[in-house]
Amino acid sequence: MIRELEEKDIAECVKLIRESFGTVAEEFGFTVQNAPGFTAFATTEEKMKERLLVERRPMYIYCEEDRIVGFYFLELQDENACELNNLCVSPAYRHRGIGEELLQHAFERVRELNCNKIRIGIVEENQVLRKWYESFGFIHLWAHKSERFPFTCGFMEKEL
Repeated sequence: MIRELEEKDIAECVKLIRESFGTVAEEFGFTVQNAPGFTAFATTEEKMKERLLVERRPMYIYCEEDRIVGFYFLELQDENACELNNLCVSPAYRHRGIGEELLQHAFERVRELNCNKIRIGIVEENQVLRKWYESFGFIHLWAHKSERFPFTCGFMEKEL
């Protein structure tokens, strides 16, 4: 079941994000020393609370057996676009279609927000993830090597 994130869910959700993005960090050799701004290390309860309560970003969780096992949030941008952020699924629940359900849910929410584009930033070196997004119609736009990260940031977009 997908529902809106509530303040009471924040601690469990932060744990999920850190665990989920932690597998990416491990796979690609990211550490708190070489990538302190990477999602697995930079997500905190304080930041989540600010995004939810102050910035009022649309945030959604996927629950199974009263446990949060998936998450994403949206950020409104210019040009009738939304950025999809932190889409993740607990490693123990992957390959069950939860990520696809969350992505389809995001498409619906973006349309409800009167946007016609959805954007995402990815670790460019993660070709499995890039191909997964491309299978849903995302187009790779460009990539940028940042001094902040030991990886290249890839940017993708889908017209809705």
